[in-house]
Amino acid sequence: MHMKAVLSGLILLCVHTGAAALDSRASLQWSGQPDSLSVTQSIFDPASVPDLSAQSVLVLDQASGETLLAKNASLQTPIASITKLMTAMLVLDAAQPLDEKIAISPADRDTLKGTGSRLAIGASYTRGQLLNLALIASDNRAAHALGRTYPGGLERFVENMNRMARALDMHDTVYVEPTGLSSGNVSTALDLAKLADYAYQNYPEIRQISSTGHYTLGTQRVVVKKKRHKARVLYRPVAFNNTNRFTRAEDWNIGLSKTGFINEAGHCLVMQAQVANRDVIIVLLDARGTSRRAGDASQIKEWLESDGFSHRVETRALPASRT
Repeated sequence: MHMKAVLSGLILLCVHTGAAALDSRASLQWSGQPDSLSVTQSIFDPASVPDLSAQSVLVLDQASGETLLAKNASLQTPIASITKLMTAMLVLDAAQPLDEKIAISPADRDTLKGTGSRLAIGASYTRGQLLNLALIASDNRAAHALGRTYPGGLERFVENMNRMARALDMHDTVYVEPTGLSSGNVSTALDLAKLADYAYQNYPEIRQISSTGHYTLGTQRVVVKKKRHKARVLYRPVAFNNTNRFTRAEDWNIGLSKTGFINEAGHCLVMQAQVANRDVIIVLLDARGTSRRAGDASQIKEWLESDGFSHRVETRALPASRT
């Protein structure tokens, strides 16, 4: 039976699932438990390894499960809106109609950090639109509304987030709400790589949505009010950019993406990408600024594409000579 079908059925039945129930063909195979700063092969010149600002880093070869680069990969830390990857998975598993309208309620307001939203209280959007906004624009009201309208409500939704984490062997991961605004949502780079790989392998909808550079709600009623001027009602397209700017860059081939930020988590990024003809998963947690997070990702890409890296990988892959 397909891994996603097994997990989805058991999660929706609220049955605790262990790792033995997983179909290994659909999950990333791990080569060791990476921690501290390390690379796969000792033949790399340490001077060639990028100096990254993120406190926790993991770069994996998705096909083999090899750790290409790791830094504090087992460090548990808040994960901010990376949370929304798990939120999207559960929403899709529940198979509720994506064209069903959901009204944004006062309960969807951010009372933790006081962040705003372009989704007005009382306005209605389809579940599919909210899913796009949660993954592309990282909208917190959208993510909360998706969890609130889950079968059994928000409490059941959070319970199942944690059940799914346990089923995926994400042993250092805890969820307390569906947006990532709470610093109580914690994980590790190692766990998030497992999550990213599983989402990439089993949720084409998440791949397609999260790697899209732009999203529009179409023509919407917008109230524009300026100081000392009468409010005006306009009808115009409401557009959103992906919070990961690399989804709009021609030199990146991204298959899955999610960013995150709260003060406690720093700037975070989880990506699946093809770099130098190699499918990789990149996890960056607790970078001090969006430019440093982007700089880390760019350095990793340049390193993977470097002649030295390619030469050493190809040399290591050669079979032993026969005598």
